[in-house]
Amino acid sequence: MNIIERYITREVLIPFTVVITILAGLFASFSSARFLAGAITESLGFAAMIKLVLLKTLIALEVLVPIALYVAIIIGLSRLNKDQEINVLRAVGVSRNRIIYIVLMIAIPVGIISGMLSIYARPWAYAESYILDAQAEAELNTNRFQAGRFYGSEVSGRVIYVQKKDEADKEMENIFHYIKKENSSEIVIAKEARQPQVTLQQRPRIQLYEGHIFELTHAAKKDSVIKFEKLTFFPDNDNEVNYRRKAATTAQLWDSDQPREIAELQWRLSRPVATILLALIAASFIRTAPRQDKGDRTYFVAAIVFAIYYNLSGLAQTWVEQGVVGSLPGIWWLYILILTAVGLLLSESIRTKLSRQ
Repeated sequence: MNIIERYITREVLIPFTVVITILAGLFASFSSARFLAGAITESLGFAAMIKLVLLKTLIALEVLVPIALYVAIIIGLSRLNKDQEINVLRAVGVSRNRIIYIVLMIAIPVGIISGMLSIYARPWAYAESYILDAQAEAELNTNRFQAGRFYGSEVSGRVIYVQKKDEADKEMENIFHYIKKENSSEIVIAKEARQPQVTLQQRPRIQLYEGHIFELTHAAKKDSVIKFEKLTFFPDNDNEVNYRRKAATTAQLWDSDQPREIAELQWRLSRPVATILLALIAASFIRTAPRQDKGDRTYFVAAIVFAIYYNLSGLAQTWVEQGVVGSLPGIWWLYILILTAVGLLLSESIRTKLSRQ
């Protein structure tokens, strides 16, 4: 890589780093505010909330990375164009096509990173976030319990009391649990309790040790008492963490013939393609126009183009999910259209260059 290629690469990568940092920071801040407003911290604890924010931000990176590169290329090349540096480069034999080639060499590795995030990091992050979401929504989530306090629910008629709790090991001692049912009441008293970590296919559960279950019926004259050494308790109204396509591995989606899963697979595979094509579109906006500042116009047109792409990408995925468009062409018609537009822009540049010679 010669000095010119290094210079242009630096002019793109510096704003790319800044933009991706700002976008990721803003996304993480908005996610944190939303989780705090939803009392996620009380349900899961602060550490788990931070993990959930990081997972959501990791999921968003597959979209934020192409956006950041798109913006960075426009910022970097616009600055070169505004300061007449592109014209200086032309004077020493650096053509516009060579600049586009340099941009392409930047976009390819960034596109590969975006693809890796989408194909591997995205499903893993979704799986982990679904588990945390289920734990947060679970009424019997032990993270929200504090020792020496009663917790009640008017909806379920549940009352819970924990005498002691070890926050480090998530263990509890001397547990009292009362639940009012339609024709009876149930009281569970246990010496110890733990809430194990769940996987994607499991429901939240609580394991109780060394206790008794008292069934107090309203109609019968005789109540019942059950003694247990270990009891696994599944809350009645907790949402089961079912199979979800966004958390499925790419290999699982590959063998599926369901429209929604096909759309998810094609979305993941399209991320590197989208990153590279957006980079080429951004590079094609730059015109060598001496002593003319078209920066504001370039930013406006770039914003309109990206807004059109963003809406069309969502529409293409929705059409596949709903079966309006089959697996072929799937969502790929959009990228064929973008590739055609890029080809037309580049061919126009070549024709313009030839006509000036």
